[in-house]
Parts: sequence; C-alpha cells; structure tokens
Amino acid sequence: MSPTPDSMAVRAIPIHDGPIAEAYARAREQSEPRFVPASWYADDRGASLMNLMQGVLCPEGQINYSVQYPGVVKAWHRHRKQTDFWLCLHGHLKVGVLRADDRAAWMMVVGEKRPGVVVIPPPLWHGAATVGPAPAGLLYFVTRAYDPNDPDEERTAPDALGAFPWQVQHR
Repeated sequence: MSPTPDSMAVRAIPIHDGPIAEAYARAREQSEPRFVPASWYADDRGASLMNLMQGVLCPEGQINYSVQYPGVVKAWHRHRKQTDFWLCLHGHLKVGVLRADDRAAWMMVVGEKRPGVVVIPPPLWHGAATVGPAPAGLLYFVTRAYDPNDPDEERTAPDALGAFPWQVQHR
C-alpha cells in the first residue's frame, strides 16, 4: 500500500525473540525499530521484569523516566547518534516510528499488557500517544546522555510528517 499525502501505510514493529543486544544490532543495521518482548517473573512476594537492557547499557548513556497524560501525543523527534530503548511500565503507549527516506512507518501498543522494550535506532522519527484513560509511564535508556549545549535531537509537530494514525483505530 503506498501512502498518500493524507495517510501513510503503517505496519507493526517487528518482534525480536532473542537477546536485546542482537535486536539492537539488527535495528541499527536495517534502520528499523524492534520490539523485544519481556516476561513477568512472579512469586508469592510480587513480580519483576528482569534483564531488560543486558548487553546494551553503556557508560555514555542515561536512564530517564517520564509520565505522559491521557490524550497526549508526543511526536515527532529523532536523533543523529543515539538509540532509544523504551519500556512502558504503567498504562499503555502507541509507539510510532517513521523512516524519512522511504516513508516506512511502524506502530505498536506497548505497556502493562504487552511488556517489552522498543529499540529505536537513529535516524528514525519516533513518538508516542497515550492509550486509554490513565497516564502512561515510560522508562527509557538512551545510548548518549543529553547535552543541553549540543542536543542530539530534532523535533517537529505530530502532523508534520503525514497523517500518522495516533487516534484509536476502530476496526
């Protein structure tokens, strides 16, 4: 399906069932996002998501956490050098990713009911919309710490790259 100026063909973010370091390498090689599913480990004390960033953490990176309110779309931005690793810990986010040179676009809803890490290599445009009535909490690792004197970031408006389906899709 070829996109028109008012719409774009969007496909699911590819799922990688191996180690996150392997997904990271493939994402960078192919300039495509990857989703690495996570599993809850539960016992009578509680539950944990473990070993999520094993093999990708680096000394020049940083870990951040943000909360996004219902109805909010945070899009679009991209990086020249850094890769983002997104994990929605509470609530749900519709993650959107766009490759500018050929207009390839991906999306996936991630969060409490679909835990895992979305790997977003440079220079892909990316953003997120909160899904549902609750705020969404995003824990994310970036391979380069933020430098306010030289930010590795370019931003544009949510509608600047075409009609991405941020709203609920009734099928």
